[in-house]
Amino acid sequence: MIDKENLHKLYESNLKDQLSALEGQRKKILLIYVVAILLMASPFIIFFLTPLGDNKSLQNAFPLFLIPVLGGFGLVFWARTLQRKYRSEYKQKVVKQIVHAIDPEWAYQADGRISEMEYRESEIFRKSYDRYRGDDLISGQIDKTDFRSSELHTEYKTYEKDDDGNTKEEWHTIFKGLFFHADFNKNFQGKTYVQPDTFEKLLGKFGQNWVKVGGNASLVKLEDPEFEKLFKVYSTDQNEARYILTPAIMEALVRIRKEYKRSMNLSFIGSRVYCTFFSNKDLFEPRILKSGVNFKDIEEMHHLFMVNYTIVSELNLNTRIWTKD
Repeated sequence: MIDKENLHKLYESNLKDQLSALEGQRKKILLIYVVAILLMASPFIIFFLTPLGDNKSLQNAFPLFLIPVLGGFGLVFWARTLQRKYRSEYKQKVVKQIVHAIDPEWAYQADGRISEMEYRESEIFRKSYDRYRGDDLISGQIDKTDFRSSELHTEYKTYEKDDDGNTKEEWHTIFKGLFFHADFNKNFQGKTYVQPDTFEKLLGKFGQNWVKVGGNASLVKLEDPEFEKLFKVYSTDQNEARYILTPAIMEALVRIRKEYKRSMNLSFIGSRVYCTFFSNKDLFEPRILKSGVNFKDIEEMHHLFMVNYTIVSELNLNTRIWTKD
């Protein structure tokens, strides 16, 4: 497992060259987008800069204005094609290398994702979704514990009417961020949910639907003031919830929350622990507007991928203090 010091050595010896080699592609894509925007905007610029008396002649020349607009759309299509290639190379030459530097046995799929069944089985988000996307799937073993994680983005849509009576489609995010689950080495009889204390407030009026716990789950009162400042716990089995959330595990969850500074949810269902970390941006994607030759981006990526190790180690999942029935 690579630490931060050796990560910087890897960056200087290898990743920096890989990123520098990709810079030409990034700059080319950015230039094409800029030219496309200028082409598509040029007829409107000419129209607004032309004196009113000449507008009739401009109207006659309107078909000619379609040429730069169509050319701009063509350039956008070309840029998007190049961007997909750039993204693919970035994932294979940079992201995959960071994953394997952490553990060469981990399997990485750039376009893979946590399955919809896994997402539903976690029961963390109960709001039905209309769009399900994800990438950067990692699966593997940390000592005795198997895990899977990926970036996910789930959304639902609504239809609103504007002032003119036209129906407008709107998309709303349910979850965007990292989704992780691992073997807990215990078959749970009940279902236990851990959510941020302010989660429903953050999500607004739809929050209760998104994380509403099912069955006869009820609030669990625990004796850790710092933990209860950050989280609420609901469970269908009060005794089992306290059995799972030992003082050591509650302290570990507080440490994880403080280290990653992201809103997080957990559930303990079946024999697995599910965990989500919210993010308002795409986490492992190459940037177009800014240079990718930046160690800070690599460091952040490494930190996020290390969450797999962090959860397993902090929750002591490899100690096997429980056995499956």
